[in-house]
Order: sequence, then structure tokens, then C-alpha cells
Amino acid sequence: MTIELRGVRKSFGATSVVGGLDLAVAPGEFLTLLGPSGCGKTTTLRMIAGLEAPAAGTIHIDGREVDGPSGRVPPEQRGLGMVFQSYAVWPHRTVAANVAYPLVLRKVPKAELETRLTEALRWVRLEQLRDRMPGALSGGQLQRVALARALIARPRVLLLDEPLSNLDAALREDLRAEIAALRTRLRTTMIYVTHDQSEALALSDRIAVMKAGAIEQVDTPERLYREPATPFVAGFVGGANLLEGEASGAEFRSSGETFDLPAECNAAGAGTLVVRPEDLAVGVDGTRLTLSARLFLGHAVEYRFPLGHGLLRAVGPTNAARPGEPVSVRVLRGKFFPRAR
Repeated sequence: MTIELRGVRKSFGATSVVGGLDLAVAPGEFLTLLGPSGCGKTTTLRMIAGLEAPAAGTIHIDGREVDGPSGRVPPEQRGLGMVFQSYAVWPHRTVAANVAYPLVLRKVPKAELETRLTEALRWVRLEQLRDRMPGALSGGQLQRVALARALIARPRVLLLDEPLSNLDAALREDLRAEIAALRTRLRTTMIYVTHDQSEALALSDRIAVMKAGAIEQVDTPERLYREPATPFVAGFVGGANLLEGEASGAEFRSSGETFDLPAECNAAGAGTLVVRPEDLAVGVDGTRLTLSARLFLGHAVEYRFPLGHGLLRAVGPTNAARPGEPVSVRVLRGKFFPRAR
């Protein structure tokens, strides 16, 4: 099932939340809307679901206009499933009753309902808990109930609105793996909303990075990480260092320090140098900076250096330097964005 948004706008009062958004999602694709709080990603998802009406533009599902000049198709007729951040599980119904509810509403025959209920519970590994009440479940189990309830109707598109944000770190990783496995097994088109770039990178075929109601870049996780289109994308996806300064030949000056640049940077004039922490070499010939903190991460060490009013972060193997000591830092790879005139 294809999803297409053309020139979609949405405002709440005088506040523009989504402005002129264009987006296309291919059948079977896992696309993530990624961005900070308030960027319009959840509102965009709710407009696709039919829970919010766009102020302008059109939304198409499989080529059929479901929002636009031709009118509105109600949510229940769009063939979509949705998983909410808050679980939305009824506390007075068993796991089985919660999951089966969409089919009960549709008056699906009992034998078929039982078959599909068993299938949905198996997909999320809840077969043994079908008679439990929600109060006896963990947060991860409650989110599995919500997933099964969305999947039991066999939607051709599944919409997920920050489904892992209420879980602790271990449960998030566990359920993230569950969602990835479900997607592989079912080949359902999925549109996923999150502010967590690690979730987006791990799960997505493509990621649409949003800022202030607009899409900054839509690309594969690998290209977003290695070829960001804007400094905002570079900073939001992977936490790159964003250095403001002046480039001249093979040098870049920022906050009173001078860095040698690799030839491929093509830097000239004022602008922003984007350097990922792992693209800074620590303890080799380069710019001498004072180490302010050294954080052991298990697989690597993070080094922090004061630079102007901010911090320069580098990630690499263990180095004997201690906080307060001068350390050489070299730029191995970076991307330069000239300042807009």
C-alpha cells in the first residue's frame, strides 16, 4: 500500500505545525519520521491516520484521495492500524479481549476470530498470557498487547507513534528487535514516529528528518549518517560536532583554534564544519586542546574538549591522557557547509 502526502499543511490556531509537506511511502517500506519534540511528526502521522484533518494539501492511500478537495475518508475506512505511545489498553479486559476487540466490532465469525487471535498473540509472544489482566503485565508486555491489537485486523499499513518511549532502556532494545522481526515476517508498510535517532537508524529503510514542520532530508540511514544535507541533520542524526568558523585552504579556524582539514572537505569562507566524534583522531599530530573529560563507554572512550562556548567530542580507543592535560586532535573526515548569504 502506498502513502503519499502532497503539500500538506496543518496549524493549531495561529501556530503552523506542518507546512507544505511532501512525502511518499512505498509498499512494504519502513519509513521513520524523526525529529525533536514539536517538529510536527506526530501531527503528520495523525493526519495519515485520519485523526487530524489537514488545512491544505492532499493525502492519498493506494492512489485514492482520503483527504483533500474530494472530501475525507474516516479513519476506520483507511485500512490502517495504529499503535499509540500510551498503550491505550483497556484495564478491565483480558489480553485476549483487548487484542480481539477490533474483530469483535467487525462481527468476525467466532472460529475465524479465534484463529486470528491466536496468530496475533503468537506474533508478539503473548500466547501464554492471553487470560491475564493488564494490571499484571509489564510495560513491554502492554506494548505487545497494543501491537497485537493493531495487527489482528491485518492492516496494510501500520502507524507507530513513539511506541517505545515509555519503556526503560532494556525493554526498548527488546521490543525494537520484536518490531524489526515482525516487519520482516509480515512485510507490512510501517510509518514510525520517534525522536530517538538510534531507533530510527536501527529499524528504517528510509528516515525523514523533520524540523519546524518541514522535512530537512529523506534518505537511507547510511546516507543520512554519512551525507547529511544540512548541519541540523548532521547534529540530530549521530550527534556530530558543528564547528562555526572560517576556512582558508587546508585550514579551518574556530573559537581561536586552527584545524588541518582533509583535502576532500573543499572548505572555503565562513561556514559550519561538521565532524562526527569518530572522525576525530586523539593523540596523533594535530591541534593541541585541553582534555576536560574522559568517559569510558565500554567499546570505546569519549574525549571532551572545551571549544569556545561548547564542547568538541571525540570517540576512539583508550588513550593515556588525563583531564587537564593537552592532547593533539586531528580531523580525519568532515563536511563543510558554507554560510548562507
